Amino acid sequence: MNTEVVYYGMDVGKTTLALAGPADGRTFFNTPRGHGQLLAWLVAQSGSARVVCEATGGYERAVVAALHAAGLTVCVINPQVAHDFARVKGRLAKTDPMDAGGLREFGQTMAPRPTPAPSAAQAELVALVNEYQYVVASMTREKGHQEHLAQPLVERLSAARMSQLERQREQLEKAIAQTLAADAELSQRAARLDQVAGIGLKTAAGLLAYLPELGRLKHGQAAALAGVAPYNRDSGKWHGKRMIQAGRPAARNVLYMSALSASQDNPVLAPFYQRLVARGKPKKVALTAVMRKLVEYANRILAQPQKISSCAT
Repeated sequence: MNTEVVYYGMDVGKTTLALAGPADGRTFFNTPRGHGQLLAWLVAQSGSARVVCEATGGYERAVVAALHAAGLTVCVINPQVAHDFARVKGRLAKTDPMDAGGLREFGQTMAPRPTPAPSAAQAELVALVNEYQYVVASMTREKGHQEHLAQPLVERLSAARMSQLERQREQLEKAIAQTLAADAELSQRAARLDQVAGIGLKTAAGLLAYLPELGRLKHGQAAALAGVAPYNRDSGKWHGKRMIQAGRPAARNVLYMSALSASQDNPVLAPFYQRLVARGKPKKVALTAVMRKLVEYANRILAQPQKISSCAT
């Protein structure tokens, strides 16, 4: 006997969670205790609950993990998609309960794909890669800060901060490598990606963390998911520039650094990049094309068990 699927919209804030159901709505605190109350309320409702929320950059992670642990289905969608849906519906006003209601309506209308619960190793990898990216970004900011220092004490303090960040980066690199090696599936997938010129072990870890769907996507879906697929902007006789949009910024950042290397060293992508530049394409556009080819190739090789070549085609 099939149980009717009932969609609930959940607007995630830093401190609160606004829920919209078929009959009423509730607000819970975005804390472990609040998550427990939310789960109790959902379980008490009739039908099979399916919660739709936006990826908020981190505030949703704990409650999504709690929902998965309770065996409930969760659909984490791109905020841009939710925004576009609300605009199409002509919804201009914005409150947390209204946003939750819009997410519920989106679920009912679009039936988004459920977000699978990550394995323990996958969750650990995401946490480590997130921290690694934060430390690397902090080092970049500190280097820029050091260019303008002149006072000896300030210079010493900055140097000490940089040394600490370098130690943390090394610790995280070791921890990421250990996490990959300890899980058979992650280790195998990382090894395949590492064979591609331009995708080193750190980039492979980033792709596996931010694009766990790689290897199970259709052609074009990997680029769209990473936000490197160009979209036409044409109307009648007017033809605008194609632009990339939406997608996962964290995955795009990882691909960008990989594309910089591939555009110089990859035996297939380096000539491809040079041809685009020679034809008058801006370097940023050519680099985006390299990113697109890299992520699509990564998706293909993870779907194939055979040995891969060292270049993306």
